[in-house]
Amino acid sequence: MIVTGGAQGIGKGVTKHLLSLGAAVLVADIDAEAGAETAAEYAGLGELRFVQTDVSDEAAVTRMVAEALEWRGAIYGLVNNAGIADPGSTPVEQLALESWNHVIAVNLTGAFLCTKHTAPHLRAAQGAVVNIASTRALQSEPNTEAYSASKGGLLALTHALAISLGPDVRVNVISPGWIDVGEWRKASQRRTSALTAFDHAQHPVGRVGAPGDIAAMAAFLLSTVSGFITGQNFVVDGGMTRKMIYLG
Repeated sequence: MIVTGGAQGIGKGVTKHLLSLGAAVLVADIDAEAGAETAAEYAGLGELRFVQTDVSDEAAVTRMVAEALEWRGAIYGLVNNAGIADPGSTPVEQLALESWNHVIAVNLTGAFLCTKHTAPHLRAAQGAVVNIASTRALQSEPNTEAYSASKGGLLALTHALAISLGPDVRVNVISPGWIDVGEWRKASQRRTSALTAFDHAQHPVGRVGAPGDIAAMAAFLLSTVSGFITGQNFVVDGGMTRKMIYLG
């Protein structure tokens, strides 16, 4: 399995869960410090390899895929999780084209490139792709244009790929809601959760999400148990996008 952005946050949770299920996991992450930490921390959980990778760079992606094949000989699953947020939530009137392009390049083009270069191997293995989008693909706060557009693009890319790669490869997408990842960052940026009772109470399930919630869904979609599911978006948000909110 390949997990992009698998050294921190949701991706790290996916990496840990897949290892616990016996999968060999290649973590493709741009952050060398986080990658080395995750590789050391999870060394006892199973077969894991870290490859420093900028998913927006096609040459870097081709090298990463080649290393995955050299390591394991096949690729059974791809989790396109690598992503960045809008820098500083800049108002649209001030959002630089360079910043817009960078977010789109990592969040959307990165998923395209990783799928493009793993597709022949996923076809051979009858594998699966899981993209990680966001509920921001469905609803927004102010000044999140680049991030929201990139995640909305992932939803469309998912159903397009599902049709193009089927029946050999299934492609689905998960849209996480509020996931607390403070304790899943690299050591230099790790922080203890500061969630309040009010934060949890906003969710119909009664709590904020954790990386394991997304990891469990990703593992299900990668498995043969979900063999009749493709091209779908799974919103994992504790029910928040179904909740009516009235102010005042």
